[in-house]
Amino acid sequence: MKAALTLCSLLSCLALLAPSFALATNGDNLIGVGSASRAMGGVGIASPQDSISAVFANPAAMCFSRFCPSSGVDFMGTIFMPHVKSSVTAGGVSVSSSGKDKVYAIPALGISFGLEDLPRLRFGLGAYGVSGLGVDYKDRGIDQKGFFGSGMPMASGTYTDLSIMKFAPSVAYQVTDWLSVGAALHVDYSTLDLGNGSSSGYGIGGQFGLILKPVPQFSFGMTYVTPQPVTYDQITDFDGDGRRDSLVMESPQQFGFGLSYEFLSGTLLAETDIKWINWSNAQGYKEFDWSDQWVFSLGLQYKPIEALSIRAGYNYGQNPVRKHSINGSQMVGVQGKRMPSYYYESFRVIGFPAIAEHHLTCGVSYDLTKRFTAHVGYMRAFENSITEHGTDLMGMPARFRSSLSEDSFEVGLSWFF
Repeated sequence: MKAALTLCSLLSCLALLAPSFALATNGDNLIGVGSASRAMGGVGIASPQDSISAVFANPAAMCFSRFCPSSGVDFMGTIFMPHVKSSVTAGGVSVSSSGKDKVYAIPALGISFGLEDLPRLRFGLGAYGVSGLGVDYKDRGIDQKGFFGSGMPMASGTYTDLSIMKFAPSVAYQVTDWLSVGAALHVDYSTLDLGNGSSSGYGIGGQFGLILKPVPQFSFGMTYVTPQPVTYDQITDFDGDGRRDSLVMESPQQFGFGLSYEFLSGTLLAETDIKWINWSNAQGYKEFDWSDQWVFSLGLQYKPIEALSIRAGYNYGQNPVRKHSINGSQMVGVQGKRMPSYYYESFRVIGFPAIAEHHLTCGVSYDLTKRFTAHVGYMRAFENSITEHGTDLMGMPARFRSSLSEDSFEVGLSWFF
């Protein structure tokens, strides 16, 4: 319990230091949280390899994690480097630009612990950056006026930034030797900036999961995450009436399934996860016409010696941003406000290009002692692009194109006690 109280203090500090970061992997969600999970393509629903992965991926897994019956604390960090490029043709002029190269540090803290008097019950706490998206074309040739207000996207200024930090107290109960159930409360702190100053808000939701282990080598996991809306007040002037409007963005509901199996007496672990992300019914995303997304993950872990774990993985999630035609001054509605299609499509394609699909990952963990494990990892999201054609506000040919690729490095330290 002392360790849990210590972590509570750390989580409180982390809330004050919650960073602003811009990223996109599966839509605008990270493929996974925790060095082990991300090194294995984001898997963890059936067989997480550290405390933070258990809390994030499936709270029921805390009862069957490799560190049970011990307790564990993880401190993880992701160094995230998105690479965005855009080009715009409008008003008879074409311009292209690369977004400013930035490095974003995304922290993650987690704990899983049990009680001596209640050996079947486990508790967890977690705090981690889980979602975000944005571009920065300040002084790079793509204008914020291309979104809302007058003008064409030809001057400098376009900037968007969405980030979500999640706090998740969780509990799991081992019903039988082969079944556990779990639940987590999700408290989201989110900020959104569309170039006119940031607005922040809170969201509340939950996660529920179960784990089945009919035999020690095999594990099946299932999890559900509820929708979690956040309202951003006075974020920008959508309809050009001179007053800033609010926008609701909702983290969508998700269903996930995972299967894992250990081969060669536990030397080799293979896991595959499938997630369904309901973007089309999530406020904000449905107005900007995102499609539902199936995410497929495959991860492998090999232990040539007891102290060393070598991991690799692959993650695929189809681009959820649907392609449209740019219909010039034709009006489009977003949460009660109306704007020309030209601005609407530039916002979707230039401002929020959540289009990454294919990810390859790898990583290594090494037990420094029986209590401490160090982790490193790497993820590469390969470049993908989206292009739309149509007409601008003057009826002339218009074209929007964005491309996105990503690199990230993972570091972490786990302490078991």
